[in-house]
Amino acid sequence: MKTVLALTGASGTIYGIRLLRALADRQVHVDLIVSARAVEVIRHEQGLELSLDRFDVERLLGQAAETVTFHHPADLFAPPASGSAHYDGMAIVPCSMGTLGRVAAGVADDLITRSADVFLKERRKLILAPRETPLSAIHLDNLTRLSAAGATILPCMPSFYTHPQTVEDLVDTVVGRILDHLGVEHQLLPRWGEAS
Repeated sequence: MKTVLALTGASGTIYGIRLLRALADRQVHVDLIVSARAVEVIRHEQGLELSLDRFDVERLLGQAAETVTFHHPADLFAPPASGSAHYDGMAIVPCSMGTLGRVAAGVADDLITRSADVFLKERRKLILAPRETPLSAIHLDNLTRLSAAGATILPCMPSFYTHPQTVEDLVDTVVGRILDHLGVEHQLLPRWGEAS
């Protein structure tokens, strides 16, 4: 399996990092794109110093990264920018409203928005995980437009029916659903009706 994962500058980078770890643990090949704003938010939220010019995937993961390939967001010659490259899905986690708005408007001005544009035009699986509140009418219009275009809108909204005990448990309620939509098997949380 091969997927594209993009982290953008919304709060909630913990979701994208946890998803990256879950994919790496399952030996899923990930083409990773991290925006400049995401690097800043990761520094603020996670205390990790990273640089786009010499991005340290293993530092972000906290483990070896044999199945992860990093692409600079300015590299429009990277494979995810082309419809001829094969991927099983793409997720933007967290997805800032700025990124979401550019994708909704068809503005492909970096590798993240170009890749999302490719996934929409090729009718491939595209998952957007916004982390924003409250939502304006513009946000809602953009979300509706992208849903109508074929994207899956999967907000970073944790669930509580599994009785999460830690922040990581809450994060996994969202990451588990993203994995479900990517078609990746996992044991991050019990299914409804299963013992928790």
